[in-house]
Amino acid sequence: MENILRIEKAADSTDIITIETLARQIWEQHYTPIIGADQVTYMLENFQSRSAIENDIASGYIYYIAYAADIPCGYCSIKHDDDGLFLSKLYVRQAHRGKGIARAMLEHIDAYAKQHGMNRIRLTCNKRNTGSLSAYQKLGFAQIDACVTDIGGGFVMNDYVLEKLLD
Repeated sequence: MENILRIEKAADSTDIITIETLARQIWEQHYTPIIGADQVTYMLENFQSRSAIENDIASGYIYYIAYAADIPCGYCSIKHDDDGLFLSKLYVRQAHRGKGIARAMLEHIDAYAKQHGMNRIRLTCNKRNTGSLSAYQKLGFAQIDACVTDIGGGFVMNDYVLEKLLD
């Protein structure tokens, strides 16, 4: 794992700008080959922009930023969901992947869920995002369903639904 890794709850507009910047860097690099540049642009504007993040927070999502040696290297967001937690976002910059950062963020999320009496974490992941699907499987998630969601603009999200049961 990276030296001096810390995970902090997003607390102000500076943090939201940091998340928006991370999203652009991560999405353009990682998702363009999977879903294409047009859909990446659409999703950045509609789901990963400053205003979208502010709206998410106002509707109950909690965002965290991961820092490695004081450099923002990833982020995640969660929301309470029935008897569990919905992991809406978990992203790590390419230069920081494979260093235990996603695992550390997920351990943080696991601890949060357990502290709040939740027994599962659920997420969706693009069916063609094989690297992330494999990582989630190694981190204890299992595929429980599949879904296609119309997100507007002529685009859909073609995902697997994954779930991790907590002790």
